[in-house]
Amino acid sequence: MNKTNDERIIVGSEEWCGFPDLSIPAIKARVDSGAKTSSLHAFNIRGFKRGGVSMVSYELHPIQHNRKVIVRCESEVVDRRMVKSSSGVAEKRYVIETTLELSGQQWKTEVTLANRDSMGYRMLLGRAAMINRILVDPSAKLLCGDINKAAVEKLYGQSAHGVEGLKIGLLASNPRLYSNRRIIEAAEERGHEIHFIDIKQCYMKLDADNPEIHFGRGRTLNDFDAVIPRIKADINLFGCALLRQFESIGIFSLNSSEAIARTRDRLHSMQTLLNHGIPMPASAAANTPADVADLVDMVEGVPLVIKLIQGAKGDGVMLADSNQFVESVIEAFKSINANMLIQEYIKEAGGQDIRVLVIDGKAVAGNESNSFLDEYGANLQRGRVTKATKLSAAEKRMAVRAAKAIGLKVAGVDMIRSSRGPLVLNINAVPNLQHVEGNSGKDLAGMLIHAVEKKLKWKRPLHSSNGTSDQ
Repeated sequence: MNKTNDERIIVGSEEWCGFPDLSIPAIKARVDSGAKTSSLHAFNIRGFKRGGVSMVSYELHPIQHNRKVIVRCESEVVDRRMVKSSSGVAEKRYVIETTLELSGQQWKTEVTLANRDSMGYRMLLGRAAMINRILVDPSAKLLCGDINKAAVEKLYGQSAHGVEGLKIGLLASNPRLYSNRRIIEAAEERGHEIHFIDIKQCYMKLDADNPEIHFGRGRTLNDFDAVIPRIKADINLFGCALLRQFESIGIFSLNSSEAIARTRDRLHSMQTLLNHGIPMPASAAANTPADVADLVDMVEGVPLVIKLIQGAKGDGVMLADSNQFVESVIEAFKSINANMLIQEYIKEAGGQDIRVLVIDGKAVAGNESNSFLDEYGANLQRGRVTKATKLSAAEKRMAVRAAKAIGLKVAGVDMIRSSRGPLVLNINAVPNLQHVEGNSGKDLAGMLIHAVEKKLKWKRPLHSSNGTSDQ
């Protein structure tokens, strides 16, 4: 039934709305008549079937600039639709139908679910929800009334408090690093108790009947639900031993000590990947080879890449364009008793490699890096300039296979694009989140915490689209 202009709600450029079916009493919306369908900020979006019906579960941060208040919902899927964002990127989104409340009136409308973390508003009100009901005055705002911060927090008091979370330990050595700060922030936002555990301040009681882990002045660490290990290479031996102690007393670790140790032995990890059928550039390992020419032939000749097996973050990586140069490098490595890796040069890569972040069996984001070491620009990993990249289906599958082969739930998989398809270069058990999270705009730290929740079967109280709750 059409309404006259006098009966329609007049709104400004932003207004407070509600979704009673989703237990969202108030959410500030950007009114945008240029967008057809309304959009709701959501994350951890996962489709599933219930009794043959397509459903979607998702979580919401309903309050702007507040990631501590989270509402978890399930809704029936009415469609999956390609939608172009304001930045021009098209993505396939779930579409649900739910009740919208505005200025004391309620009606059903379609809403798409999308991660709007980088946007200023948690909701966008599109024109399909306005037809015959709303008139827009773009020069005004909050014509339907404002809600102050204290009132909004009070409305969400039940959602924001009273949820018993997990006790999680972040096993690392520097609390100021971006990745560590973001993991702590993400855990706290989701209602968990998280403690930074400095590996260098821990010590262990090795006892078959009563093993213990101590921290600082005799404080025991045996009561955690889970630990998230971020063990630096320079404390790998003790760090992995400490992690094994946590595992021995039944505390879940997001990455296992065995898998982390495997990645720190570059040759072992490469052999493991190859044994699982993961393609890599042709490589040869040597300590003091007697026949340099034979070694070079193994990787299809020069130019080739030489890497220190003990190298990290691109240190000890160089390009050799002649047998004479290879010989001189080998002699230099001999003098410092360093083991080395000779690797095929991938010319068609154009100086670029990619890092794929894998979390809990899914390739969730990718960065492209451009090395500017020299004119060849082979698979060299120093002096990086990074940007987000769109991953192919083959690259996603390869990254997931590589992480699974090593046994990692969280991994940074370095790959290079070649005429033969993606080739894996290396795998990292402690990937830096900063550039990947910044370039992708995704809450990767939150995904790490969700992986812990999933393993321990911890769930936030659920609000379904019919208003029921599992509390």
